[in-house]
Amino acid sequence: MSNKRPLSPFMLGSHYRFQITSIMSFLHRITGVGLWIGAFGLAWWLLAAAAGGEAYAQAAACLASPLGKFLLFGFSLSLVYHLLNGIRHLLWDMGLGFEIPEVYRSGYAVAALTVVFTALIWFFALRGGA
Repeated sequence: MSNKRPLSPFMLGSHYRFQITSIMSFLHRITGVGLWIGAFGLAWWLLAAAAGGEAYAQAAACLASPLGKFLLFGFSLSLVYHLLNGIRHLLWDMGLGFEIPEVYRSGYAVAALTVVFTALIWFFALRGGA
């Protein structure tokens, strides 16, 4: 059998063209892994808060470092994207938004709202929520 077609859409590159649907699916999986890893960081922070005093001060200093802020930003970005894309999937489960223009429109909406909501979270977080 000399069929040269790719067997899977994961054979990206010369055989398969990137589309918003494949990118959104890939990002949903990646952000799920990021949230899983971030849950350990959240648990560490909560344990440090429960321990009080020096443990919490050390955790707070770690999270306030440039690397800590970068990881917190990634966690918040993952959380917002995964939530919004999950809502998109729930709408699909209800039978809504399956037409190709709607799929693309909802994909772009998720991407844009992820940027807006993450920016708002960090805007209010950095100014102290006041």
